[in-house]
Amino acid sequence: MKVPTLKAPTLKAPTLPTIDYQLILRDFQNLNPRDVGAWPLAPRIAVLAGLLLVIVLGGWWFVWLDQMAALETSQQAELKLRDEFVNKKKQAVNLDLHVQQLNDIDRSFGALLKQLPNKSEVEALLVEINQAGMGRGLQFELFKPGVEQVKDFYAELPISVRLTGTYHDFGAFAGDIGKLSRIVTLNNISIVAGQQSKDGTLSLDAVTKTFRYLDEEELAAKRKAAQAAKGAKK
Repeated sequence: MKVPTLKAPTLKAPTLPTIDYQLILRDFQNLNPRDVGAWPLAPRIAVLAGLLLVIVLGGWWFVWLDQMAALETSQQAELKLRDEFVNKKKQAVNLDLHVQQLNDIDRSFGALLKQLPNKSEVEALLVEINQAGMGRGLQFELFKPGVEQVKDFYAELPISVRLTGTYHDFGAFAGDIGKLSRIVTLNNISIVAGQQSKDGTLSLDAVTKTFRYLDEEELAAKRKAAQAAKGAKK
């Protein structure tokens, strides 16, 4: 007995519909602009697509373009405000530390300011400098205060001095100057052999500078002069 063989059915690939371009082209011919409703489907779809494209382009040009620019500006402003918020938040967190540091600076500045004599104490400071030299056995051949130079909140008084003595006495004198309660500096130091150089005597020329803080009247006059100069420039 023979077993019949079954053949698999053959599948045909679906065929794509063919487009008649000539028919479509004929649809666009002899269109009546007064009777759009009678137009064929293809021209109506083309007109609707064109209108939609014009509306989209017009909306982008007249509305969306400005809105996109405003959106970008707002985004940049948002980033800037966010950074400012983060910075201010950090400052707020460290506010107590900043206040403490400011108080420390004020105390340090006050301590430094106390080392500057006022106008009435300068003469006493000059006497201390003279006594510091004489206490070390030095002889003053010159002690000439110069012209006072006014700075931001203090005044600088240069004093030209010439002393004679030994090298070690000069060193001790410089140490005594550094130990004074007021700020005094030695500048432009020049040491040469004295006339009696055989016994080790030397001559020291220097500019001693001392400082004093300006009182309220002097500060007010300084600010007034600065404002007057600023007004003259305008």
